[in-house]
Amino acid sequence: MTRPVTHIWRLLKWGRILARHGALRGIESAPTTPPVVKKLCRIARFGTIQPRIPDYAAAFQAIGPAAVKLGQTLATRPDLVGEEAARNLLTLQDALPPVTFERIRQEIEAVFEAPLESLYAEFDPVPVGSASIAQVHGAVTPDGRKVAVKVRRPGIDKQFARDIETYEWAAAHLEAFGGEAARLRPRQVIANFRRWTLRELDLRREAASASELADAMAAVPTYEVPAIDWDRTASRVMTMGWIDGIKISRREALIAAGHDMEALASNLVHAFLRQAIAEGFFHADMHQGNLFVKGDGTIAAVDFGIMGRIDRKARYWLAEILYGLTTGNYRRVAEIHFEAQYVPDYHNVEEFATALRAVGEPMRGKPVSELSVGQMLDGLFAITRDFDMQTQPHLLLLQKTMVMVEGVATMLDPKINMWDVSGPFVKNWIRDELGPEAALADGLREQGKTLALIPDIIRRLDEQLPRKGGAPPSPPLPEIPLMWERGQRRWWRYALTALLGAAAGAALLNWMG
Repeated sequence: MTRPVTHIWRLLKWGRILARHGALRGIESAPTTPPVVKKLCRIARFGTIQPRIPDYAAAFQAIGPAAVKLGQTLATRPDLVGEEAARNLLTLQDALPPVTFERIRQEIEAVFEAPLESLYAEFDPVPVGSASIAQVHGAVTPDGRKVAVKVRRPGIDKQFARDIETYEWAAAHLEAFGGEAARLRPRQVIANFRRWTLRELDLRREAASASELADAMAAVPTYEVPAIDWDRTASRVMTMGWIDGIKISRREALIAAGHDMEALASNLVHAFLRQAIAEGFFHADMHQGNLFVKGDGTIAAVDFGIMGRIDRKARYWLAEILYGLTTGNYRRVAEIHFEAQYVPDYHNVEEFATALRAVGEPMRGKPVSELSVGQMLDGLFAITRDFDMQTQPHLLLLQKTMVMVEGVATMLDPKINMWDVSGPFVKNWIRDELGPEAALADGLREQGKTLALIPDIIRRLDEQLPRKGGAPPSPPLPEIPLMWERGQRRWWRYALTALLGAAAGAALLNWMG
């Protein structure tokens, strides 16, 4: 087991990098940050010269691949890292220096126990993309098919395991301070991060996810998932069909090619809603680098290492929450939160509905370009604190993906109104899934009446739905002895000594430099 002094040394080293990018100021100044954490921040930044505007994404990229993935996870948690940091972390795109072609060749040949030339008729030694876990090369199979070959970075699994162990150790100590730190459940954040990362490290799992999503979206002509070449896919190598298209981030190129920006934005939002609400299985890494537009306007997605799932009952709740917000029925949205046990039942439904109205009303009927996302998030997270709502880890990926989809859709069509685009889809899905009773309830909505029938409809559907609450069981958490517990106190002394020594060394280096 790794000693506490090793964890603290790693954290201090990472803290120095964060400090040099100004990324510790928010943590140190936050009133909810435990005093011990503030002291560690002061030690980490001692003697550094910090930029005026923090660059969180650059700091995580400088720390390494595991930190890039952690940063992408923290981008879903503005309540934990702050809205400014979360927005900046969303810019992390996995761009890292590539591994040499010789190492890639060795990796492929070791996996398949065959020469590279027997697997691919052509193989481009220059990668088309290099990310934190793997890099992608273009190739041609012996039967003439153009493919993309994704190869995992050699040794990346060991590096991730080492870093995640330190993340777990730090999260356990942070949560032990109680208060706001405990409510935000950092241990579960890291547990989910570990689970997502392990999935992403196994390229067979990614291939299976791509295949499953392709089946789920087969009836959607405007969205495509490349086919998997299973004969050339293993745990460290994945081969899939090549996508000829324009990156969705290249707006001017898309316009020059004659694509309809408004249609592309609408198709992207509908594709996400179809995956999340209708299928309960969605591509959770829909940033601009992972989406292409083909010549016929089809949106093609790549990189299926991070996928999200929502069970059937939670999808009903999600659909009703979205529809309730689009129609202004905050009472029903509040009731759903209580039914899903997201809000403790000692709170008042009407008070919660009023709090939701304060956040939702300023957004209704406005294009995204006129909305203050920061103000909206501040309002929503204030509600979570006021009503003792614990973080729901199973919704983190969904939250992250919704922000990504909104960002890409807004880039394509700055005047898009997300409520107008999503409302009809959600309304039709509820009607189709719940049948005539939902249609009746929908008619009552159109006449300006209440959603009073919906709770009864949901209760009558209980026999058809999984018998469990809105939040699935949390992932198991590792047993981590705290430094101040019996048997660990000597490491606490060693850790303090190491911290003081490191701080003195850092000061000396800065003085000499």
